Amino acid sequence: MEATATASLDNTLTSKILVLDRDADCYDTIKSFCERHNLMGLKAHEEHVMAVLRSNVDLGGIMLSESLAGLGAGTAGLARRIREVRPELPIFLRRRRESADADLSERDSELFSAVYRIEDIDALAPAVAASIFSQRYPNALVRGIAEISRMVLESQFPGMQVEIEQPYLVRDRIIFGEVFTLIPLESSWCRGYMMLQAEQKTLQALAPDESSDFRHLNNALGELTNLIWGWFKNRFINQSQPIRQLSQVPIIINHPHRYISFGSEDPQLCFKYLLRRDEGAPLVLLQRFIFNLSWSPEDFTENQTSVQDLFESGDLELF
Repeated sequence: MEATATASLDNTLTSKILVLDRDADCYDTIKSFCERHNLMGLKAHEEHVMAVLRSNVDLGGIMLSESLAGLGAGTAGLARRIREVRPELPIFLRRRRESADADLSERDSELFSAVYRIEDIDALAPAVAASIFSQRYPNALVRGIAEISRMVLESQFPGMQVEIEQPYLVRDRIIFGEVFTLIPLESSWCRGYMMLQAEQKTLQALAPDESSDFRHLNNALGELTNLIWGWFKNRFINQSQPIRQLSQVPIIINHPHRYISFGSEDPQLCFKYLLRRDEGAPLVLLQRFIFNLSWSPEDFTENQTSVQDLFESGDLELF
């Protein structure tokens, strides 16, 4: 995905989808479908599929052709191996033209969120909406998160250009990088977490004058998290309104598999920030919002006096 400057951010949520299909004649139809439904199609060669799925590539789902699925092949079939490695991802199966009248076995059909045929691909749209775009995020929230985070990053790292890719949704639970922070978000309309993720080398590059001790690098990411959280709270949370629920769910982290679960199947809202100097590769920070405990977008309101207004007036300043 190419970097998109904040000024051109249109708040349209997208999602990456892995397209695994041998039939080149279907590519244009699938690509057109993806473009119409805010999906970014990614391709991988057959021999690289499992390596991709075990990597940090965050996805919303997979479009898989029957010719690659390996149905009836038991655990050796690609569809079952995908389900084993990334069970949280919906798989959409494209049936062969020649199997138009043959039903899938019950054992095979349970692998897929939906089945479609290339000549009727638009029938897949409701399943994509239900599986990937099932949660509505108000435009003011998406825009505000990008504005707040960009402002904090530019303040903390003067001289660096901050770019934001198009915000997107993911269904996977893959952890990016070696270091991440979590902070609770609680209000009358949402309860969950914000997570910032980074590679160790990114933190070292962002704090070149600090000690290389990992504790200083952790503190740098923690400070970013705390600043963004504070501005988020001032802009979007009305603290006079009571929190409706007090339930909690355990967070599960599996370090060898770079996996984290918040006990919810809902898609997560993601932002990718690229910090650039005049030369060299950009430094990457990933941000996720996980509203796993409560989510009521119909009750969302933005405080009348925005954080930016308070910042410009001098009533608030970065600590």
